[in-house]
Amino acid sequence: MRLSANLGFLFKELPLAEAIRAAKRTGFDAVELHWPYESDPAEIASVLADTGMPLLGINTSRGDMEAGDFGLSAVPGREADARAAIDQAVAWAADAGCRNIHVMAGRVTGEAALATFAGNLRYAAEQAEPHGIGLLIEPLNPRDAPGYFLSSMELALRVIEASGGAAKVMFDCYHMQIIRGDLLETVRANLAAIGHVQFAAVPDRAEPDHGEIDHAWLLPAIAQAGYRGYFGAEYRPASSSFDWMRALRP
Repeated sequence: MRLSANLGFLFKELPLAEAIRAAKRTGFDAVELHWPYESDPAEIASVLADTGMPLLGINTSRGDMEAGDFGLSAVPGREADARAAIDQAVAWAADAGCRNIHVMAGRVTGEAALATFAGNLRYAAEQAEPHGIGLLIEPLNPRDAPGYFLSSMELALRVIEASGGAAKVMFDCYHMQIIRGDLLETVRANLAAIGHVQFAAVPDRAEPDHGEIDHAWLLPAIAQAGYRGYFGAEYRPASSSFDWMRALRP
């Protein structure tokens, strides 16, 4: 059971380099980030090397949040902005030694959005492949991300097919429980399309030791189903305790 700390939520009180070291001391096996672009990727690469911690992923820019952006790559007419965000992510990831980029879709609907997203993913794959960087797309639940284009597993699979297999799914158990439930069977049915798994308690997105999901049962079952990647702890901490880790790795 290899666990990754999402430093977009965990250890946020620390500078990023120190947060990576704190994740290592706590017992995590890897880290993942949201939007690290204010940090020097060379410094982060050095800390990752010192700690032996892989960096599993970063997100493309959300765009202009004040204008309502929450990603750009599925928004028709914003291709230039989307590709600039992709270029920024690829450059930062390559310098830091990051394994994947989550390409954010944006708030939009319709078939034109699907075609736009697929085209931008093909572009992203062309830029990322020479660096050995993979691409991820993530369905987000409509309660937390109203209007977000990618709001179901079925739509994610359509986008991947339209892009020629340019990306895989970031399967966030928190979002997918709210979207559809039946998490283990969904993973089993779509294992080949899943590139990363994340988790948090539902409904409050806090420590994964309560709520609707029994993570001590679910995550080992996902591994038994054939998933070989890391499990990303992407929750908003309600305390400083990491006692939940003992239930996953007794």
